[in-house]
Amino acid sequence: MSQQTSTKDTAIPSASAPWLTDYDKYLIAEGTHERIYEKLGAHLIELDGVQGVHFAVWAPNARNVFVIGDFNGWSETHPMTPSDSGIWTLFVPGLPEYTLYKYRIVTQNGETFDKADPLAFAMEQRPKTGSVVVNLNRYQWGDADWVQRRREIQALDRPISIYEVHLGSWRRKPDEKWGTRYLTYRELAEELIPYVVDMGFTHIELLPIAEHPLDASWGYQVLGYFAPTSRFGDPEDLMYFIDQCHQHNIGVILDWVPAHFPKDGAGLNYFDGTHLYSHADPRQGEHQDWGTLIFNYGRNEVRAFLISNALFWIDRYHFDGLRVDAVASMLYLDYSREEGQWVPNEYGGRENLAAISFLRKMNEVVHGIYPGVLTIAEESTAWPMVSRPTYMGGLGFSLKWNMGWMHDTLNYMSKDPIYRKYHHNDMTFSLLYAFNENFILPLSHDEVVHGKGSMINKMPGDEWQKFANLRAYYGFMWGHPGKKLLFMGDEFAQWQEWNFDASLEWAALTAPNHLGVQRFVRDLNRLYQNEPALYENDFEWTGFTWIDANDSDNSVFSFMRHAKSSDEFIVVVSNFTPVPRYDYRIGVPVPGFYEEILNSDSEYYWGSNLGNAGGRHTDNIPFHGHAQSLALTLPPLATIMLKLKK
Repeated sequence: MSQQTSTKDTAIPSASAPWLTDYDKYLIAEGTHERIYEKLGAHLIELDGVQGVHFAVWAPNARNVFVIGDFNGWSETHPMTPSDSGIWTLFVPGLPEYTLYKYRIVTQNGETFDKADPLAFAMEQRPKTGSVVVNLNRYQWGDADWVQRRREIQALDRPISIYEVHLGSWRRKPDEKWGTRYLTYRELAEELIPYVVDMGFTHIELLPIAEHPLDASWGYQVLGYFAPTSRFGDPEDLMYFIDQCHQHNIGVILDWVPAHFPKDGAGLNYFDGTHLYSHADPRQGEHQDWGTLIFNYGRNEVRAFLISNALFWIDRYHFDGLRVDAVASMLYLDYSREEGQWVPNEYGGRENLAAISFLRKMNEVVHGIYPGVLTIAEESTAWPMVSRPTYMGGLGFSLKWNMGWMHDTLNYMSKDPIYRKYHHNDMTFSLLYAFNENFILPLSHDEVVHGKGSMINKMPGDEWQKFANLRAYYGFMWGHPGKKLLFMGDEFAQWQEWNFDASLEWAALTAPNHLGVQRFVRDLNRLYQNEPALYENDFEWTGFTWIDANDSDNSVFSFMRHAKSSDEFIVVVSNFTPVPRYDYRIGVPVPGFYEEILNSDSEYYWGSNLGNAGGRHTDNIPFHGHAQSLALTLPPLATIMLKLKK
């Protein structure tokens, strides 16, 4: 904290200071300033040989703006200087790091609001909302090798297996006062990173960690877009966590929320007495489902704010990707609205042209400045070319969540096996469009909350069948084209729905059934990373061939995955009934011995240990259009993978 010293007589209006140039103001007004965080907000600088803090905030419709804080008793002793660009500035000599501050906005009609700095690099812990002056340039990074190789590591023909994490509930520590407490960023570096490495995941995806006032929003209602939440430590602690991830060859993806913002009084809402960041018309400016406000993507300064924010997390925190939340809600003006509740675009359509333009520009800028950084769309509709380059007419994302695959396959898996033959197409339909986009297969946090049940409780049958079903499903998922994403707790099949306010049920791992699922996911990830056929051709038809997509009577699916630059392939067979299939014949293209490299029914995974005794030789019996075939034993409710032994 700063000392309670008065700087009333030494504050310097900074309209003529070189810190914020006319060119900066021009680019911000034009919407093309890509690093407004270097100019707006609070910066520890030296001006005319004097150390202090330079404040700058965009509030074009305010009558007056004051910097208030712990250094002046939160009083109006430090007025800011306006400019014709709508940016107010002030340099206050002598202010140290960790000074607490806000902006007091006086509107044209005399109302007064105390606002957090939209560009603050740190904030107080909830329920307080004060901004904190911090220096982000002090941390010494040790991940230069990772950053240099990132474009290669994250290429679309590389394995990407993502562990989605909510930092507040992955694991907690006992606490005398509160019962349990959060792990800090540094404790997470010591505990989460080794776990992810051991489990074979390539990436961690963090649910939003920009500062948010409400725990129950899971971070999706952001108050401080440039401030990592103080729940787990300070900015340097987060830098340490990401640095350590990189030094252990783990990429880090940030869940980013440019679709909406909350109505909290200290935030962006009605910032200078007007709907500065959103729309005045609630038919355009409000998400009624979520009680939040929609950014005005057509306003240049708002575009500069959001694009700079995307770059900020990559630049200052070395994030390797942005998963963009709720893209569908941005693309459609009538998203979750009835007739008369939305305003058509200038051509009479339902497409949000300004949001489309913003998303394309954001992707162009991110990929242009940081090639190899991933942008990932959570987009739940059939909008075309989400993950295609903008020069082809696409939105420019690297990857897109395959929500259709998730919905269809979970619907299938929830059925009693006796009825699955009538829903066979739920498991095959995704292959009709699997290569239209660069897909991630997501089993995310959204599937294990709000009464949907945990992943294991979606599975039918008795306890043994539930676990067998889940392992078989994961095996099918890892065999299916597309990168992989699994939410924390799903990897060991915890019984309860995810609770954001408690630790995962780690005690479950004392039971062999849960331990078996964890072992299976670990082995899936290791096999996935070691077999190019399972990842190199995720987005090309050449990487996939059905052996038999139509055996609905037996609820069996068989297919091959192919590597890009070799003749290697993997055979995947899933039996989604509890009936073992003996001498089940499938055609294969090459004669020889096919080694069973994975079997979800292994006793090591808490299965019944039925299988193929290490593998099978081909028979000279034509089948499925191939000259050779295999007579396999298919374990009950199981997925097996086989590979031709050279």
